[in-house]
Amino acid sequence: MLSSAWLALVISLALALAWLRLCDFAAQRGWVSSDLSRKLIHIGTGPLFVLTWLLFPNVPEARWLAAIIPLGITAQFALVGLGVMRDESAVKAMSRTGDRHEILRGPLYYGVAFVALTLLFWKESPVGMVALMLLCGGDGLADVLGRRIQSIKLPWSPKKSVIGSAAMFLGGFGLSLAVLAVYRLTGALPGSLRSEVVPVALIAFAGMLVESLPFSDLDNLSVPLVAALLGMFLFG
Repeated sequence: MLSSAWLALVISLALALAWLRLCDFAAQRGWVSSDLSRKLIHIGTGPLFVLTWLLFPNVPEARWLAAIIPLGITAQFALVGLGVMRDESAVKAMSRTGDRHEILRGPLYYGVAFVALTLLFWKESPVGMVALMLLCGGDGLADVLGRRIQSIKLPWSPKKSVIGSAAMFLGGFGLSLAVLAVYRLTGALPGSLRSEVVPVALIAFAGMLVESLPFSDLDNLSVPLVAALLGMFLFG
């Protein structure tokens, strides 16, 4: 069983690195902007990672092995941001201005959230999955659409918009239900998806409110934290 867990780790790591490098390469070649590349990493990494949890056997060591992946990538973020490691493509893909120090904020917080939610909830609970999908699909899509579609700005947060908040809610809600549906269909989680629609909607709404606050770079910590706390209450 443990050998299959190591195999799952290798597959999961290969998929995560392939997605990161694909986004890095696209930004470096100028096919997408560095901002869009950063958000594609933000949106796509989570669902890909959470779905690979299904490859891991049900052994106590599995969650720790899986957590090695975001932990390793987060450590790389820290080394690049601190200047210990040089990786210009990663800096271009994950920073807004090309300043490597930016990686020590949003991207680093993103990785920390992944490690914590993986270890705390794993595939035994929908709480961590929903929190991660809200962080990825919700927060990521809010930035992408909020910057590209003109709409009314939020009175309490002039840099954010109604479209961005709507994208936060719908992206987090939709991606959460999609991932939970896969887990239900494979039998990895018991119960009915129908019973989870309202709790997921409430969590997505709370996440939308938190994301709308005028605090730069903290979304990657505050959104999953609030989602996890509310999820523990709603999912029991």
